[in-house]
Amino acid sequence: MINGNISHWWTQIGMQAPRPALPGPIDVDVAIVGAGFTGLWTAYYLKQADPSLRIAVLEQRFAGFGASGRNGGWLVNSVTGGREQYVASHGRGAAQRFQLAMNETVAEVERITVEEGIDCDLVRGGELNVARSAAQLARLKSYYDAECEWQHTDVEWLDSAETQNRIKIDRAIAGVWQPHAARIHPAKLARGLAERVEAMGVKIYEGTRVTEIEPGLARTDRGAVRAERILRATEGFTAGIKSSHRDWLPMNSSMIATEPLSDTTWQQLGWEGGEVLGDFAHVYMYAQRTADNRIAFGGRGVPYRWNSATDVDGRTQPQTAETLRNLLVSFFPAAADAQIDHLWSGTLGVPRDWAATCVFDNKTGIGYAGGYVGTGVATTNLAGRTLRDLVLGNDTDLVHLPWVNHRVRRWEPEPLRWIATRIIYGAYGAADRFESASESSRTHPIAKIASLVSGR
Repeated sequence: MINGNISHWWTQIGMQAPRPALPGPIDVDVAIVGAGFTGLWTAYYLKQADPSLRIAVLEQRFAGFGASGRNGGWLVNSVTGGREQYVASHGRGAAQRFQLAMNETVAEVERITVEEGIDCDLVRGGELNVARSAAQLARLKSYYDAECEWQHTDVEWLDSAETQNRIKIDRAIAGVWQPHAARIHPAKLARGLAERVEAMGVKIYEGTRVTEIEPGLARTDRGAVRAERILRATEGFTAGIKSSHRDWLPMNSSMIATEPLSDTTWQQLGWEGGEVLGDFAHVYMYAQRTADNRIAFGGRGVPYRWNSATDVDGRTQPQTAETLRNLLVSFFPAAADAQIDHLWSGTLGVPRDWAATCVFDNKTGIGYAGGYVGTGVATTNLAGRTLRDLVLGNDTDLVHLPWVNHRVRRWEPEPLRWIATRIIYGAYGAADRFESASESSRTHPIAKIASLVSGR
């Protein structure tokens, strides 16, 4: 089993020779810090809108190194943190427009991959979430009822037989499916998008670490970059920039990938529709059937490292592989003999209110987007189009969505946030174990306390 090596996705397609680092001080029109999905989509849409712009993307490692090349491959329409939070501040209509914008974003990514010839194994099979205990069933039903009260959600309730007809999941009681989601190969999308923006004339400087951002200037270990507009697209690595250390919590999520499963095993499992799969546990899982017939299966390992530290090239604790493998087998007993080929981790950005944001300050020329809490594969595309309009001063529907210029208080200093995350995810795990062994439909009280502490 490979542990780390960035991710299974990058290991599978192979690493390319690194792009040159910043050669020294330069002047550009727009400097983008971070060559993940947010930075690449922003560069793509800005250059498309105004080909004359001199755009430089500054990347500490290589394009797609972070969460963009390590995630579960869920291109999904989730409004990070939920639509409901925007009703009081912006009204129900604005929250519904946000949902519609996310639906359209899934379609936009699909359109661009076809138009630009980016083969990223995209299959639009929708999103399936399942319940496997009485308490999960009650939460799933509550979620479904709430979704039905909103426009553009398009959810369908599936009973046990209908759920098993899609994917044969052990102990699945019910499911909710919605069509605005697709499976992708994230590293293929990151590589294809980086190559496309380079072909458009955008400069990507790899091996270039940005240490500080101030109006008109991005300081790097390779020289200063002067730019009228500077956009931060660093997501889970934001804590590495001065003055931003406590903005977003770098939360870790881990994944395993099985060996390719046999046709006989897939006949037992079904999963012919390309759905991305999740559940309603507190410490939730996420999975996809890959284009080469593996199960890529994710969940929590060690959720947070002291003082906002990040992993080393995706390497994670070996016991996490066993934890995830046991959960995978509990879902899919037919895969019990499958070898685990790869274990890795990635870092995602978590704001204090668990809601993503897209910000641009015309006075300073500084903007940023992120805090996706695991929903960034699609939301990064919306961020790229929104930052384009904010930077260029375009008065579009996108710049009036309720997440634009949303700001939130910073995370507590250490050791408070380390203690809190250990307690929170320990409590969630305990709640899942209690609920799995119980016939009660009530969410365990310990999970409610954990949610209150976490701010979710």
